[in-house]
Amino acid sequence: MRLTLGFSPCPNDTFIFDALVNRKIDTEGFEFEVHLEDVQTLNQWAMAGRLDLSKISYGVLPLVLDSYQLLDAGGALGKGVGPLLIAKSSISPTRLSECTIAIPGQQTTAHLLFSLAYPNARKKQFMIFSAIEDAVLSGEVDCGVIIHENRFTYQQKGLVKLADLGEFWEGATGAPIPLGGILAKKDLAPGIAQKVNELIRRSLEYAFQHYPSLPDYVRQHSQEMDEHVMRQHIDLYVNNYSLGLGEDGVTAVRTLLKTYSEINSTQSPMSLSVIS
Repeated sequence: MRLTLGFSPCPNDTFIFDALVNRKIDTEGFEFEVHLEDVQTLNQWAMAGRLDLSKISYGVLPLVLDSYQLLDAGGALGKGVGPLLIAKSSISPTRLSECTIAIPGQQTTAHLLFSLAYPNARKKQFMIFSAIEDAVLSGEVDCGVIIHENRFTYQQKGLVKLADLGEFWEGATGAPIPLGGILAKKDLAPGIAQKVNELIRRSLEYAFQHYPSLPDYVRQHSQEMDEHVMRQHIDLYVNNYSLGLGEDGVTAVRTLLKTYSEINSTQSPMSLSVIS
């Protein structure tokens, strides 16, 4: 059976999916047509129902629950993993409402967390995550919310951290930070999503068994080619929650859905089903 599958070229995703898409494990008759895209593109594709299986930012989950269900394995969730707000120099929090802020996509978790922390900051520019550091450095924007590898490189470019949006989330909710999850279309044949979820878990188990060796697949697609940074990225974003959300992981996702409803003043209840 052939399925379309989308995830990002970032080291955490290529690390998780390497064994699956490169047949280092038995895929039991499944074949995957892989699409490597930035997370905001994947969010937009999920809203359009384009792929059978896709990594998404949890910030878009409320908008796609009618057509997709969440898989238990393969995601990014944890503590101390949140997006950072950065600038060229220190800026008082009271001035942020006057600043132009670059955000890595409108439907991203980063945008949701920023909106939670700074509800009065409305001068936003949405752009691909990899362009944000340069936009801040050039003065195109005053501040930027960074994710992925940029967490490990911004200081080398002379940028400073204004806030850790993950710390704000954890302080406000007490929950781990749901960054990204894997979705499966609800109209897949019965049992398919469960089987794929198990294959993703086995793919990650294979990766863990061979770590700290880095697969060529990770090196090939990483924007930051320094192996130390690749390992930092994997160590931060790939953990036991990637093997399975568990009760506290599911609670964190439900907390995010509730927060989204409060920020966007939506009243309709959101039913979350998790395939394990």
